[in-house]
Amino acid sequence: MTVTETLVEGLRLAGEMGWETWWALVLGFTIAGAVETFVSEERMSAVLGGDGWRALGLGTAFGAASSSCSFGAVATTKSLFKKGASPVAALAAFQFASTNLVIELGLVMWILLGWQFVVADYVAGLLLIGLLAGIFKYVVPEAWFETAREHLRSSEGVRDPSCGMEVDPTADDVVTLDTDGGTEYFCSASCKSAYVESQQQSDATWRDRLLTRDGWRLASKNALGEWGMLWTDIVAGFLIAGLIGAFVPRAWWTTLFGVGAEGTLGWVVASAVIGVVVGVVTFVCSVGNVPFAVILWSNGIAFGGVMSFIFADLIVPTIDDAYRRYYGLRMALTLFVSIFVTAVVAGVAIHYLWSGLGLIPASGEVGGTAPGGYTTYLNAAFTLVFLGQVYVGYVSDAEGGETAESHAS
Repeated sequence: MTVTETLVEGLRLAGEMGWETWWALVLGFTIAGAVETFVSEERMSAVLGGDGWRALGLGTAFGAASSSCSFGAVATTKSLFKKGASPVAALAAFQFASTNLVIELGLVMWILLGWQFVVADYVAGLLLIGLLAGIFKYVVPEAWFETAREHLRSSEGVRDPSCGMEVDPTADDVVTLDTDGGTEYFCSASCKSAYVESQQQSDATWRDRLLTRDGWRLASKNALGEWGMLWTDIVAGFLIAGLIGAFVPRAWWTTLFGVGAEGTLGWVVASAVIGVVVGVVTFVCSVGNVPFAVILWSNGIAFGGVMSFIFADLIVPTIDDAYRRYYGLRMALTLFVSIFVTAVVAGVAIHYLWSGLGLIPASGEVGGTAPGGYTTYLNAAFTLVFLGQVYVGYVSDAEGGETAESHAS
C-alpha cells in the first residue's frame, strides 16, 4: 500500500475502535459523574488516614468509584494526601484504582480484548495495590512521606478548587469568585459553575442530592468534566493504535517480543518489562492505552505483558514530573521505581495464574463477547444520554446560572 492508503487504513482502524467503545465510555463517565456528586473528597480523606486493611480497602473502593484520567487521579490523590490520607490509602490504593480499576476501562477492555483481560485487570490490579501498600508501609521510611507532605504543603501554588489545576491569579483570563473564605480562582467558567453548585449542596446528604434536579444537573456536569479530562487521551490512544497498527510491520513486533523462547519464564518477564517501557514512552494513559494494548496483544506480546503495559500509565514522564513538583525528587523516584517493579511482578503473576486456569485466549485473539449487532443500538441510546447530559449540564444551566452565582456570593 502507498503511504496515503496506509494512513487511511490507520484512521479506519482508529475509527472502528472508537465506534465500538462509544457507548461504554458514556456509561462509565455517567457513573463516575454520579459518584463524584454523591461522595465528597472531604468524606473520603476523613476515613483514609490509616494504613491497615480497612483504609486500603476503602482507598481502593473510592478510587474505583472516582473515575478519572491519570492526571486527574494524581491531582486528587495529592489533595487527599495533603489533607491527611495515608500513603497506603492514597498513593497505593486510591491513585492506582482510580485509573486502572474503573468501570469505563473495564468496559472498553471487554469490548476490544475480551472478558479474560477484564477479570485479569482487577485481580492483578488488587495484587499490585497490595504490593505497593507493602512497599510503602514496610520498605519506604515514614520520614520520606512526611517530607513529601511538607514539600507539597510548602510548594503548592494557587489551584482551581473544582478540578485541581494550577492557575495563575494574575492572568487576564483567570475566573474568580469572591466567597466568605476569600477569593477562589478557576481555570474556566465551567469549573466555577460546578464549584458553586457543589457548595450549594455541600450540606445536603447524598439521598437529598439523588432526589433533586440540581443534584442530577451537577452529576451531568461532573460526567462532562470526566470527558473534558480524558478526551485527548482517548482520541490519542485510538489514533496511535490505529496508525501503529497500519504502519508498523509485524516482523518488527516479532523481533521486539522475541526475547527468550515463547512460553518460558524469560519470555514472560521480558514481555512484562517491555510492556511497562512501552507504556512509559508512548505517553498514553488511562482508557486511551487499551487500543494500543490490542496492537501489542495482536502482535505477540505475552498476556502478562499486556497487563503490565496497562498498569504503566501512572509513570509516564509528564506524571513523573508532577510527582517531582508535588512531593520532591526523592519521592518521585520512589513512586516510579515502586510502580515499575510492581507492574512487572503483577503482570508475570497474572500470566501464570491465568495460564494455570486455562483463561489466556489464543495468541492475538481479540474482541469481547457482546453481540456485534448491539453496538449500533447501544451507541444510539447512549448518544441520547450524552446529549441529555450536555443539555442538563450546560444548556439549561445558562437559564439559572446568574441565580446560582448570586446565592454563592
